[in-house]
Amino acid sequence: MAPAPDGTAGSTVLPVDLGDGNTAPAGYQGLGYVDEGGVTITPSIETDPVNVWQSAVPVLYNVKSAAFQIKCTLVETSAVTTELFWGASWVPQLDDKGQETGIYRLDLASTPDLNEFSFVVDWSHKGILSRAVIPRAMVADRGAITLQRTEAQKYELTIDALDHSGDLGYVLTNNNIKGTGPTPPNPAG
Repeated sequence: MAPAPDGTAGSTVLPVDLGDGNTAPAGYQGLGYVDEGGVTITPSIETDPVNVWQSAVPVLYNVKSAAFQIKCTLVETSAVTTELFWGASWVPQLDDKGQETGIYRLDLASTPDLNEFSFVVDWSHKGILSRAVIPRAMVADRGAITLQRTEAQKYELTIDALDHSGDLGYVLTNNNIKGTGPTPPNPAG
């Protein structure tokens, strides 16, 4: 995760390479472990059919809406994951002398600000690296936190892409999908 690019000098530079599959791109913060349910990436298009008298089937479909969504459940409790989940920032509490007490407070506003950010998901399989990049995103939904003795705290998030100059995002891979380049290494043989 990183701040959404805003076109100014020093703003987030979107990744154009795959990296090593283990390290967040330059300028991005890693969010740590995701629960065993994994990450769900859903591109979707909603259409309206164009029906005509001369045909029993539509002759065309018009795009009504498009979406690119990522859903995951984070299992690491850190400043970056909890601030993303709660939509607010931790503030150290001070004593009457202005010294930090070791207690942090996160205020939940009744009219919260919706923060924009850039989001990247990396995955790999047998030497094939892939990366989904969403230049501009917002948290669209948050799941409930269930506190159980035998479970870690989990932070379920649904992240929706926002328009970025006509794009929702993009996917990179070193898989020889077109069959025209070198085949990436396969450590499994």
